[in-house]
Amino acid sequence: MNESGNQNIRNDTAATVALLKDPGRETAIIIHVNPDGDALGSGLGLLKLLNNMGHPCTVISPNGYPDFLKWLPGNDLVLNFRENPDRVHAVLKKADLVFALDFNEPKRMGDIYETFAVSSAHKVLMDHHPDPQDFTDCILSDTSASSTAELIFRFIRSSGFLQFVDADVATCLYMGMMTDTGCFSYNSSNRNTWETVASLLDYGIDKDAIYYRIYDNFSFSRMQLLGYSLSEKMEYLPAYRTAFIVLTRGELEKYGFQVGDTEGFVNYPLSIGGIRFSALFIEKEDHIKISFRSKGSFAVNDFSRKYFNGGGHANASGGESYETLEATVKRFRDLLPVYRKELLDYEI
Repeated sequence: MNESGNQNIRNDTAATVALLKDPGRETAIIIHVNPDGDALGSGLGLLKLLNNMGHPCTVISPNGYPDFLKWLPGNDLVLNFRENPDRVHAVLKKADLVFALDFNEPKRMGDIYETFAVSSAHKVLMDHHPDPQDFTDCILSDTSASSTAELIFRFIRSSGFLQFVDADVATCLYMGMMTDTGCFSYNSSNRNTWETVASLLDYGIDKDAIYYRIYDNFSFSRMQLLGYSLSEKMEYLPAYRTAFIVLTRGELEKYGFQVGDTEGFVNYPLSIGGIRFSALFIEKEDHIKISFRSKGSFAVNDFSRKYFNGGGHANASGGESYETLEATVKRFRDLLPVYRKELLDYEI
């Protein structure tokens, strides 16, 4: 795993590797609430690898995820905790080994954590977000990795498990890397990332088909919602090099919103020349979900953590607010003058 100088590895991986070399270990993989492509891709990629090694395995998701991710190999082995809490409890109680993937704090697994915390299984965190909390036996964390999927492939290679990688494993991991880098347009300047892509391509994956299934597989109503968001709901604030979109519950219902329909909406304002900071506010039943994106050195994870109960990457993060939608947006607007100099002091 010594491929980067920016890693945080607590405890030797020897115990984890030793368990994996003993076939028949009951394993479980927990991904974060509202799973994205990297969470599901890394989870299913690791699941297929463990199956190939002779380990029974289940991926556990705290809740549902978008239909455009359900074509992945192994999708039928994912348990939705919200729909099957008893089965999830049984799996975790039986597990010898539990992996927590693509999150850095226990609250990201939702109500699953109560069962996870009392499990006697050997627990491993694999993640690429900064500042991982201490809630597992072993931590594999590297913020220089493009994605958790990339980090998993590094672990596979350094642990001597490459013989268990096949096209299904490679397909899942490539999809995780692709989606977490915006098709390799950000978080992808590390040489290791491209070496990993080259290695995955050697397994005969169809990268074009993977792209089509993710980005050319939306519903007509989702495209209408996108058009409405850009034409009617995007606010453009060139004085702060900022643009943002605000969507109410009523507007989402009008366009038949399904889980995942707003994925990627926050990236569109950054396509405007000169815009450096983008935000998306979505009204949920009991809170406001917020996504932030930025260019250059403006760290949206720090901004989100300080003001909106969030965190993430320097240029891509999320947050939440328990104020009204109007109060949340006003708070955001009122903060922009504080960061005006920082936002303006940037050249594309």
